[in-house]
Amino acid sequence: MNPRWRNRLIGLLVLAVLAGGIYLPILRRRIRRDARLRAQSVEQARRELAQPAAASPTEPKVKTKLFWASSEDDAALTPVTVELPLSSDPVLRAKQILNTLLAGPVDAELRTLPPDAALLEFYLLPDGTGVADFSESLATSLPSGIESEQMAVESITRTLAANVPQVKRLKILIHGQEAETLAGHVDLTGTFAVSQSAALTPPAAPGKLGATGSKP
Repeated sequence: MNPRWRNRLIGLLVLAVLAGGIYLPILRRRIRRDARLRAQSVEQARRELAQPAAASPTEPKVKTKLFWASSEDDAALTPVTVELPLSSDPVLRAKQILNTLLAGPVDAELRTLPPDAALLEFYLLPDGTGVADFSESLATSLPSGIESEQMAVESITRTLAANVPQVKRLKILIHGQEAETLAGHVDLTGTFAVSQSAALTPPAAPGKLGATGSKP
């Protein structure tokens, strides 16, 4: 091969390697971004499909107690009373209340649940066990730690206790599956007690909250 052409070929190969080294990371970032956007689109579609039918305009507004983080104590929950048109059907009522809880308070810093989490479904078994199926974001977007996980579960159970007396205990699923923990700490393998008294008492001390071990 002519030395001149050989040098040109080597130069082209070097340029191709350099271009690949520059372009491949960009391509990887684009692929990850596109995958993330697709996942968000799927999650958004799932959330829209999971939204329960709105209460009839004829439904009377009910004083509803929702439990969010306290503005005075980071480790405590506080009830906030709002008026909502709620269904008398306990399943639909639970969906409406939990979706309002997921929507969060006016002050976003007082949220107890991730903003991208969604309630996929809610069932009520004959024995009073409520089964709440949440999207994966409830676990993946929640800060890992006993306190944040405990407050998330407490806000759900105490809100249900204050507004849906038919729910006696709660089973939490993540995307239709039983999970061992919420985000690494709070046990989800059993059920959580839901009662009117739970809506009045303070949260359990850190490290004390966990599923009872009973199965729905």
